[in-house]
Amino acid sequence: MIHGRGELVGFEYPQIVRAAGRPAETAYRDFFDGMLPNENTRRAYNLAISQFFNWSASRGLGLAQIKPGDVGVYLRAHQGSISTKKQHRSALKRFFDLLVERHICVINPAAVAKTEKLRIKQGLTPEIAKDEIRAVLSSLEDNSLSAVRDRAAIGIMIYTACRAGAVARLRRGDYHGRPGQMSLRFLEKGGNHQGVEVRHDLEQWIEEYIELAKLKSASKDSPLFRPLVRKEQRLAPKSLHPNDVCRMVKRRFEAAGIRLELSAHSFRVATITNLISQGIDIAEVQELAGHADARTTKLYDRTNRKATRNLVERISF
Repeated sequence: MIHGRGELVGFEYPQIVRAAGRPAETAYRDFFDGMLPNENTRRAYNLAISQFFNWSASRGLGLAQIKPGDVGVYLRAHQGSISTKKQHRSALKRFFDLLVERHICVINPAAVAKTEKLRIKQGLTPEIAKDEIRAVLSSLEDNSLSAVRDRAAIGIMIYTACRAGAVARLRRGDYHGRPGQMSLRFLEKGGNHQGVEVRHDLEQWIEEYIELAKLKSASKDSPLFRPLVRKEQRLAPKSLHPNDVCRMVKRRFEAAGIRLELSAHSFRVATITNLISQGIDIAEVQELAGHADARTTKLYDRTNRKATRNLVERISF
């Protein structure tokens, strides 16, 4: 069972794993506790593997008796989306790889089982429009601690294309350099470190936040963005959680009177689309976004959607 920040506590093994004996239990524990460093991946894989093993146990299958056909039947009957099915297959494949390596199973039944092909030409996250960005920033012009903090955090997402999680993980020492030449160092998905130069207006917002939050002399390892203790108008010593950043953005959208279907990730989409629409080389945009593959960067590009809208508007009957 997964608790707290994602660690397995108590190790409540699925019935089918317990029935296979101590080596299977050890593999199960090692898989989640040692091979999956990302909290979200542990949670998702725990759900995927638990669901499949419950399904298998209900059909009287033992761990070593599961065949590729069983995985195929399970995936075809799964009610989730194609991407969810692919994630579940990936979880099973990685776990069965370990079982085969430790001679608990002879074959990996998920290695040959297939799901429907998923072709994504464009991401689903909606792009936030320029006037909506201006509305959000205009709503953050007062000098309260919460507004100054949120303007700095949102400004970072707008002008660096980083994710909400990267903002939450920022430490005081990640904002560094000389006045007028400051940089931010992000810890992004997959443990990748990404350095981005800070433009002058964003630097001013961050400096105003640091000054008001009394973080000038804070240690390099202390959190940069922290929860607000509203009754006392001060910041807590701990860091914001990525979900806190996402909820903060939603509150600011509501206060600015813009679409609530938007999310913190919409800033990333808008920034990447804006740069591509200006003719910036895709390799440069890819570098800013921290993508390993330019095809991932293209998924954020909404310029084709705008061209399609212009095209359909010209249809006349």
